[in-house]
Amino acid sequence: MRTELSIVAAAGTLPEIHASGGLAARRTGPDTVHLIGTAATPLGGDEIDVSVAVGPGARLALRSVAATIALPGAATRISFARWRFEVADGGELDVRTEPTIVAGGAEHRAVTTVLLAANARLRLRERVQIGRADEERGAWRGDLIADLADVPLLRHRLELGARTATDDALAAPRALDSELVYPDDRPVETFGLTAARLPLAAGGSLFTAVGPRLTATASPRTPSGTAFSVSAGSQPPG
Repeated sequence: MRTELSIVAAAGTLPEIHASGGLAARRTGPDTVHLIGTAATPLGGDEIDVSVAVGPGARLALRSVAATIALPGAATRISFARWRFEVADGGELDVRTEPTIVAGGAEHRAVTTVLLAANARLRLRERVQIGRADEERGAWRGDLIADLADVPLLRHRLELGARTATDDALAAPRALDSELVYPDDRPVETFGLTAARLPLAAGGSLFTAVGPRLTATASPRTPSGTAFSVSAGSQPPG
């Protein structure tokens, strides 16, 4: 299945949405859109293309109503998702969707491209879990490519799960919590051996945390930006 979704946010009007395939979106507030799955996707062989554009002075909060579950297909276990975010001068985009769960035997590949104007604001959070309960053999690869005007901001790739470089006897993380923030002038912060927030040369920061499960992975979601250890059912302090 091929899924295409386009969201355009402009100042002073409701976001415009066009969708086809297994993913839809609904306006749930003046500047909030929730993604809604309308079919079982991504299955192996599926391709998802999502484009989000925030115009000058506009604001958009992008959420989802449920986790995304990647499943193997009958002919191939590999599925693809391509996300493209553009934020114009004075625009603000806050992306905090529910996690992607890669089921046992599935392999999901995601490419996220971000184009920011110099005076744009962005918060882009991504969470991934390899395997449902008692599953270990899924795999995920994510590329994050961000540019600030004509300046490269970030080029980042991470792999998790079976047959990846991180899949070894000493440490085999199965969960990722990642957040790209621009602008952000906070200094380097580390949280144990598995999480860090790193400033980017052109501005902004990238927070990355890995662990066995999302319920035991450091998270950036506190008002001050300080990480805390997430446990099942807990809420950010403050």
